[in-house]
Amino acid sequence: MRGQFGVGVYRPKVSENVGTLWRAAHLYGASHLFTVGARYQRQASDTSKAWQSVPAFAYDDADDFLTHRPFDMPLVAVELSDRAVPLGRFEHPERAVYLLGAEDHGLPPWLLDRCEHVVQVETAQPWSMNVAMAGSLVMYSRHLQRAGVPA
Repeated sequence: MRGQFGVGVYRPKVSENVGTLWRAAHLYGASHLFTVGARYQRQASDTSKAWQSVPAFAYDDADDFLTHRPFDMPLVAVELSDRAVPLGRFEHPERAVYLLGAEDHGLPPWLLDRCEHVVQVETAQPWSMNVAMAGSLVMYSRHLQRAGVPA
């Protein structure tokens, strides 16, 4: 199947969440994982040793990320926003880079404005979700859609 995607976190709050997200990235076939503004340290939450299959990149800051992100891969923010499309109605691009904000601060407005798409994981309560869980749900949604499974 054509297409590829990467997933990453802007200024992650908790390193264990990056390890969990890396494991999900491995399970759902991500081409890469990344952090912006933080360095990843190996975590016990990466029980599948995803680092052996999915490369991880550490961008120093948002400018470094925006300058060096993969060519021709639309930037998709996963964020609580008035601009967000509910994940269940989102058409995942063939190629994409999914960017999540940390639980405590999310993505800054100027960076959100640089994203071609904004999606939000629907919940019963209007509250921020754990970043590893949100990223995993986005990858699962992409997996189902690419496999032709109706939402």
